[in-house]
Amino acid sequence: MLPVAQKSEYVFYDGHCGLCHRAVKFILKHDRSGTAFRFAPLQGETIQSLVPADRLASLPDSFVVLTRDGTLLMRSNASLYILRSLGHGWKTLAKVLGVVPRGLRDLAYDFVARIRYRVFGSRGDLCPIVPPDLRARFDP
Repeated sequence: MLPVAQKSEYVFYDGHCGLCHRAVKFILKHDRSGTAFRFAPLQGETIQSLVPADRLASLPDSFVVLTRDGTLLMRSNASLYILRSLGHGWKTLAKVLGVVPRGLRDLAYDFVARIRYRVFGSRGDLCPIVPPDLRARFDP
């Protein structure tokens, strides 16, 4: 856990990954409150300002969630946390997937992460085009 609690929960994503961009779009679409998460690329300034350098080196290069209480969630735990936060049927899916042992979930997660560029492509830019009404939820 990080020493300082945050006002917002963050999803840090690989700004070059096509799958990660799709995942961010999915979260934005299914977040009925419109306020569940803020978003920033793993390659950006925001994560560097919120996470100590010694912790940055140990983070995966795909998806990380920083909770309000300063906990860093990675790999399948981050994905399940996001689904639970979206509520409704996604919360149920998270419960079902949560029954699978973490080692198996992370094995599947790591496999997808390893092939994500080949399957979903990569993008050279860090900032996807975000509609004006959603820009306030993105940080550098």
